[in-house]
Amino acid sequence: MTNQTRRNFLGATATLAAGAVLGTNKLFGTPAIIRNLNKPNSLINGVQIGTITYSFRDMPDQSAEATLKYVVDSGISAIELMGGPAEMFAGAPKNPVDMRVLFPLMRKRRENQVLTDDEKKQLADADAQTKAYREEVTKWRQGVDFKKFEQVRKMYNDAGVSIYAFKPDAFGVQATDADIDYGMKAAKVLGANHVTLEHPANDAHTLRLGKMAEKHGVRVGYHGHEQQTPTFWDTALGQSSGNALNFDLGHYVAAGQPDPLGLIKQKSDRIASMHIKDRQDPAHGKGNLAWGMGNTPLREVLQLMRDQKYKFPAVVELEYKVPEGSNSVAEVRKCLEYCRAALA
Repeated sequence: MTNQTRRNFLGATATLAAGAVLGTNKLFGTPAIIRNLNKPNSLINGVQIGTITYSFRDMPDQSAEATLKYVVDSGISAIELMGGPAEMFAGAPKNPVDMRVLFPLMRKRRENQVLTDDEKKQLADADAQTKAYREEVTKWRQGVDFKKFEQVRKMYNDAGVSIYAFKPDAFGVQATDADIDYGMKAAKVLGANHVTLEHPANDAHTLRLGKMAEKHGVRVGYHGHEQQTPTFWDTALGQSSGNALNFDLGHYVAAGQPDPLGLIKQKSDRIASMHIKDRQDPAHGKGNLAWGMGNTPLREVLQLMRDQKYKFPAVVELEYKVPEGSNSVAEVRKCLEYCRAALA
């Protein structure tokens, strides 16, 4: 190719790319590389790295639009979507509880840490407000317009982000069948193949959820914390093909379980998604640390996923303390880069 021809080719390519970016979104006939310009891609050597949008809980704007920007800016292309952003977009009543304040207190209570009297009062007040709010949301869900969830899916997909899991507050033990139907239908409209919730420790309820999941053609991924053991999910898995694991690798290590890779190999076909974080085991204090500082076998697990071609996503859940001067978007991006290096 002559210099003149090369210059003409490069000039034409630059013009095409500029027109694609500045012009219509309907890039019919343009190369895929141009259609995907500036879109995130966190599929790394066959391993889908995702994040749960809970990772961005410290950000001031929790709308669907703002949450999408956080995801894209972090470089993530697939997510487990918390209920709040999608439901707010669909017109749900506003939650009176500031979840940015409540989440740390809920974690302290869950981990049986000592709470001050003021913190106990905050939690009690929040529990009362949350109960009333849930009743209001249940009424709203009865007449929800599912086209709003279609719009959320399109908005995210157009930006290069897929939604593989949905986590609304609709699947608890006290939920009505109508609540559960709503949550599973919304998940499917959003494009998710499973919903997630904290394991309810109630066999009758996991049976109920599993059977309803079968009806809707989705799976229920049960999340665990330090109560996870190799047999933690066995009852639910035996009850229904609709029941699955939303396994948390970091919490499993902090629980003192010795062979997380063995569990993953054994239950790989029943893992819907896996949360990843770097925690210490009990002998080292159970800390939740910046990645590479704990003793969770993140690199080994990611490489196992790559080598065995597991299709469930590895889900960044940001729970270590965000350093001063940074924010959760920047920290999720660091976690993604850790994964990229591990899978290179």
